[in-house]
Amino acid sequence: MTMFDALAGEWTGDEEIATTRWGQGGPARGSVRAGLELGGRTLVQDYRQERDGKAVLQAHAVFVAGPEHDQYALYWFDSYGFVPANPAPGLWDGQRLTFVRSSSRGQTRHVYALEGGDVFTLRLESSFDGGVSWERVMDGRYRRLGA
Repeated sequence: MTMFDALAGEWTGDEEIATTRWGQGGPARGSVRAGLELGGRTLVQDYRQERDGKAVLQAHAVFVAGPEHDQYALYWFDSYGFVPANPAPGLWDGQRLTFVRSSSRGQTRHVYALEGGDVFTLRLESSFDGGVSWERVMDGRYRRLGA
């Protein structure tokens, strides 16, 4: 089973949002629907975050497996208006799939980790100094629906 196979499906989970320059922190609920495309070399993900019963963030992500077995790319589009100029490079280290997106707003690091077949975690961190220091943005823990 590949990392993409493991992340395919429908998920829901609790998130803890940090107070950042982008907004107030607090609890949130996230839902993810992800499916394999193009012979399993691409994972297409739709994400929705709700706070107080209202959608506050929606994202469409396209994960692509590179020619090397541990190299990946992420194209991330969100309701905050982020449109990638270039894909975020990613690396699978056997335990975590990590991407670093760069834009005029700084850098965002996405760290996906599996906890068995029916749970994954996601940590988002931001850097505004070229990756020297990182600030936590969000921690989420998602369970596969129907598991």
